[in-house]
Amino acid sequence: MDNIGKNFIEYTKLKNLKKSDEDKGLAEPPIEKELSQEENIIELPDPELGMNHNFHLQTVIGNRKSIRNFSAEPLSKVELSYLLWNTQGIKRKSSNNSVTKRTVPSAGARHPLETYLYVQNVEDLQQGIYRYIAGQHNLSFWKPIKQGTKVEDLEKACYQQKFVGECAVTFIWTAVVERTTWRYGERGYRYLFLDAGHVCQNLYLSVENINSGACAIGAYDDEMVHEILDIDGEKEFAIYLASVGKKISRS
Repeated sequence: MDNIGKNFIEYTKLKNLKKSDEDKGLAEPPIEKELSQEENIIELPDPELGMNHNFHLQTVIGNRKSIRNFSAEPLSKVELSYLLWNTQGIKRKSSNNSVTKRTVPSAGARHPLETYLYVQNVEDLQQGIYRYIAGQHNLSFWKPIKQGTKVEDLEKACYQQKFVGECAVTFIWTAVVERTTWRYGERGYRYLFLDAGHVCQNLYLSVENINSGACAIGAYDDEMVHEILDIDGEKEFAIYLASVGKKISRS
């Protein structure tokens, strides 16, 4: 198990790569996870309703920081819609719907990330786990949070970081590996992590516009998070988390 990081960099250098699935003429993977018949779709309001058009980018960048203490005020559904649009929203699709242009960059416009939401305190949404359906700008209700267990489970999976249990919502981004490796082979694994960084930075900047804060989470038990989401951890794995909540007012 020595030198894992160094070996990863070496083995994913372009000179060491074999033909990708795209080069081999294999079918392109879908741009988004398919909806099952059991999934309950919840419409999101227009994200424009949550936008502050007096947005001064330099001020927002200057104010950006990690926030670990949140008020008990809930996030509104409009605000959540705004954050989802800014982090994974689709601006347009190609004529055959195989390519999406989104509010964040992605290597080769592959957009391998799925957004799950661990909702604890959002107006008009019951506590539970949701998945963002970017193609519709809607939510899919994934499963409920079991009272007295699941909040503690996620907090425990994040090594008892208290703000995880106290925030309004935790964004859990997963990577669907095949979407990127189809084009880039093993080097695509590098791009998954770059894409996650783009998305989380957009979240950090966007929360400033709705008097909220965020804290990114890199320390989590992979297997526990995969179990909470019911994903396999190989074809799709948790790549980044971030908790969001309203800032505590300073009187």
